[in-house]
Amino acid sequence: MLTLVTGTTGQVGRRFTPRLIAQSRPGERVRVLVRDAARGEPYAELGAEVVVGDLRDDAALGKAVAGVDAVVNVAAAFRGVPDDEARAVNGDAAIALGHAALAAGVQRFVQVSTGLVYGTGRGRPVTEEDESRAGGSMWGAYPESKARAERELLAMAGLDVRVARLPFVYGEGDPHLAQSLMWAGNWAATQRLHMGHHVDVAQGLLRILHAPGVAGRIYNIADDAPVTAVELHQLNGVDVPAELQDRTDPDPWLVIMSTERIRRELGYRPVFPSVYAARDAGAL
Repeated sequence: MLTLVTGTTGQVGRRFTPRLIAQSRPGERVRVLVRDAARGEPYAELGAEVVVGDLRDDAALGKAVAGVDAVVNVAAAFRGVPDDEARAVNGDAAIALGHAALAAGVQRFVQVSTGLVYGTGRGRPVTEEDESRAGGSMWGAYPESKARAERELLAMAGLDVRVARLPFVYGEGDPHLAQSLMWAGNWAATQRLHMGHHVDVAQGLLRILHAPGVAGRIYNIADDAPVTAVELHQLNGVDVPAELQDRTDPDPWLVIMSTERIRRELGYRPVFPSVYAARDAGAL
């Protein structure tokens, strides 16, 4: 089995890919697509094949998927990029990769998406059966383009597509936890963020990749304990702004996800059920 991984130099990909390589069994190989050959060298040293090219280049996609059995599309463009770039990478390029994979006879395609595709809250944890509803304070080109990619990939007849919807990912030196204050500083004190450690994102993706008989399934990956804006300030060692207490949370269930499906069907259990467990283990 040869698995192609995209987005291997991003925060999720650079932590997932070494785990995929390390857990490969005899006969399982990994190929990575990178835009810069130098950034592929660490993966070559781990035993991966390296293809140099851009996800938005059809010729590069054809070369990347040649002879591949499975694809894990981790590539994403979000925070701070122009909307056109987000739509090009998260939507157009992901869909083009799906078509290239289908033409090459790829057997499995894992699309790494985001819980932000749910949009507005439902008054309870969202499940994989909930439709995408545009809106809410975290809606924009990123979730919009990820939702489009999901729809079009899942509609490709003949391609076994599985979708992983990620929470706010943190841990292992990832700066995301500190970056959360860009939003949390403007939230109500009780507004929550659903999180997931890189260890658990990786184990969820590995389960989704290898599980038999789950074509067309969508899985939420997250921990057990969403944290509030107050907690995010405390975790970052920053004073809690007094004005947080004067604000009202406009959507208390925004992107709070149920993980019942991945637990029941794939045996997922978070190694770090909360950010506090990760902190206590020295895994931040």
